Amino acid sequence: MTVQALYSAATGMTAMESKLDVIANNLANLETTAFKSDRANFEDLFYRHIKYPGVQDAAGEYTPTGISIGYGSKVTSVQTKFTQGAFKQTDQPLDMAIEGNGFFQVIDPASGETMYTRAGNFSVNANGNLVMGSASTGRLLEPAIDIPDDATAVAVSADGIVSVKQPGTVELAQVGQIELARFVNPEGLLKMGENLYAETDASGPVTTGNAGQDGFGSVRQNTLEASNVEPVKELIDLITTQRAFELNSQCVQVGDEIMQVVTNLKRF
Repeated sequence: MTVQALYSAATGMTAMESKLDVIANNLANLETTAFKSDRANFEDLFYRHIKYPGVQDAAGEYTPTGISIGYGSKVTSVQTKFTQGAFKQTDQPLDMAIEGNGFFQVIDPASGETMYTRAGNFSVNANGNLVMGSASTGRLLEPAIDIPDDATAVAVSADGIVSVKQPGTVELAQVGQIELARFVNPEGLLKMGENLYAETDASGPVTTGNAGQDGFGSVRQNTLEASNVEPVKELIDLITTQRAFELNSQCVQVGDEIMQVVTNLKRF
């Protein structure tokens, strides 16, 4: 019946609205450090089976197809694309990017829990601790690394060793080791905002290790990882989403017009 067309088209409009929200969020984070783009996935809903396939006809033969009419679609998941973003040279000694697999570990001061991030725009707080460069919350890097207040230079090797140069010395002094974290299923991490992720049962337990070893990525100093959002692809998806929404809205309009015709039949 035409009523079903109204509901099916309405589910399509709702699904396209959700996809539009995902696209808008991707484009809004085009310049967000180490942002990972999302993708909306869809699935069809239940079907009204008027006739099942494989029914025997009068001659005893099985019908090759049936008659099934679907009830629309819905968003089944939103997956995060954890591909490597481009590298931006910043020439800031405390800016770091992960080349390959892994996350930086930081401590949330409110809950005391360990959070994970790909954003390596670090800074130093009043105590000399290495923290995320945020104007709202200074989250300490884990394991903690202290930069002496008389340090004249900071060097970070590819394997995450942090060294400083101090007055009166020629050689660099090691002050810490950056450990990275990884997960079996990074798509299962919970997005917390502020470039942070939290561990969940879906992500699997965390595995930590030194950069550049045992499958962990390496650290690049004076560099930040850019967002992996592809603007051209997002604009194409934006256009197709708009067209799909319009087509579903036209189905609603046509269904409504047919219902009016059916209602007016009693006058003839």
